[in-house]
Amino acid sequence: MTDTTASGGDLLRSRIDFASDEAKRRIRRRYRAETRFKSYGIFAIALTAVFLVLLFSSILTTGIPAFWQHKATLDVTLKADVIDPDGKKSQEAIRGADYFPLLRDALLDAVPGIEGRSAQRKLTQLLSTGATDDVRNRLLADPGLIGQKLKLPLLLSDDADLYYKTPATPIVSRPARGTATPSGTNGEITILTSANDFQDDVLIIKGALAQRAQALLTEAARLERVDAANQADRIKEMLAEAASLRARVAQSRVDETLDDKVPSTLLAINGGLVKITRLNDSRISGDVLLPLKSGGEAAPGSWRIVSYTTPEANRKVSDLEVAILEKLRADGKVERGFNWLFFTAGDSREPELAGIRGALFGSILTLLVTLVLCVPIGVLAAVYLEEFAPKNRLTYLIEVNINNLAAVPSIVFGLLGLAVFLNFFGLARSIPLVGGLVLALLVLPTIIIASRAALKAVPPSIKEAALGVGASHQQAVFHHVLPLAMPGIMTGTIIGMAHALGETAPLLMIGMVAFIVDVPTSIHQAATVLPVQIFLWADLPEVAFKAKTAAAIIVLMAFLFLMNGLAIWLRRKFERRW
Repeated sequence: MTDTTASGGDLLRSRIDFASDEAKRRIRRRYRAETRFKSYGIFAIALTAVFLVLLFSSILTTGIPAFWQHKATLDVTLKADVIDPDGKKSQEAIRGADYFPLLRDALLDAVPGIEGRSAQRKLTQLLSTGATDDVRNRLLADPGLIGQKLKLPLLLSDDADLYYKTPATPIVSRPARGTATPSGTNGEITILTSANDFQDDVLIIKGALAQRAQALLTEAARLERVDAANQADRIKEMLAEAASLRARVAQSRVDETLDDKVPSTLLAINGGLVKITRLNDSRISGDVLLPLKSGGEAAPGSWRIVSYTTPEANRKVSDLEVAILEKLRADGKVERGFNWLFFTAGDSREPELAGIRGALFGSILTLLVTLVLCVPIGVLAAVYLEEFAPKNRLTYLIEVNINNLAAVPSIVFGLLGLAVFLNFFGLARSIPLVGGLVLALLVLPTIIIASRAALKAVPPSIKEAALGVGASHQQAVFHHVLPLAMPGIMTGTIIGMAHALGETAPLLMIGMVAFIVDVPTSIHQAATVLPVQIFLWADLPEVAFKAKTAAAIIVLMAFLFLMNGLAIWLRRKFERRW
């Protein structure tokens, strides 16, 4: 028997080609194919990782600045005749008082010498409209502060806050060589120098004018190629402006006029700041932004030429506002702190006042309704289909439809909620009750499928053992199978709720896209949810709202990661290996 087996094995090996050149080539081709497959897999994972890194980097770099906020710390005199003319220090008088004149006076004291209604309006616009809220709340807590002078942090506007986070323009400063003689300390003045201190600035201005002329010529040529017949007048105007700019560049020894389309040039002299409107090599004319302390001569090196590289027309903040903000920072009156308002305030039209508290409470109430409906209905449906339902065509049809519903686009559930809950039952729009009902329809198939899978994972021997000792079928299922399947059911439920937390389309269909300022306290009050709040902010034109949008995305992602991490932890902690 042994000889026969050995001879058969030798015969089999003799029929398999191991050593020929063709066999070796086949082996090499197989190894190369395996290597290519591994390379494709590594490339796919690396490409996915790159896109994920780019996505998260973009969100984090845009959103993290929104978690910080700048305030101006000013000495505010809480004048009794403005706040409480009757001297009663009543809560009604404190609530109804107009605090903005007090803040305006404090700002004018911090930046003295600002004259003219336009300049003072720009100065006060640097404060947020909500800056008075902190003062009012402090006085409501302690009316005895009326009449005192306090150092208070005042909320800055979104443009001012954005300037400190991402400066609107690079600022270049250089010392001057000659002696400067100003003609005054305020208003429109001229300054003469003993050296050609502005020669470089003239060349910079001419270079900017040449670039503008070339850009106009390029745009005119493009319009002429694309739509010359309809754009003839515009092309003519652009060519004429380009010719005028080139003529200015060609001229020498003439005064150059600076407008808002060229880099701004300023003089920091005698403790003040002058914006240049006309200049040549040794003489400038300009408007005083910050008053000079004296009109005397400035020695060489004691005054500086300052350039705001980005033209004023391309910035949200004007030259005056930049000068004021830089002075406040230089005087140590600007502080940076965590933006608690982002988590404690509701939505607002003002970016610096907008928060996600209302959206968070709306999401919590909506998910609470979804959870209350989904868990009992989903688990009981799964138990019935898996343990009690007869195996017939009707049951099979129900199972197929549940699996299909899990793949239906979410907006279909929004249309269903609009037709049934709003139009048929007449429920109110934009309330967490309707939102929870719609999301329950969306999540229910997922929970049923996950619960059935968890029930199937329990070994049949457990139920059979319970039945063997006299338990009924119902007792075996609810006392033995269901408790052992509960970790898997909880995992599926959490994943389903995380899915519901990130949904936007079905909630838009039922009106939860409304602008809601107040924080909801019940499922019958108008509310919005965090994904819809992100959608609303992303559509607003203000630059500061883009940072708010990314910050809200970070918060939403943190909740999603937390819920998915909780699901993983529950599965690992309670999962049993059968």
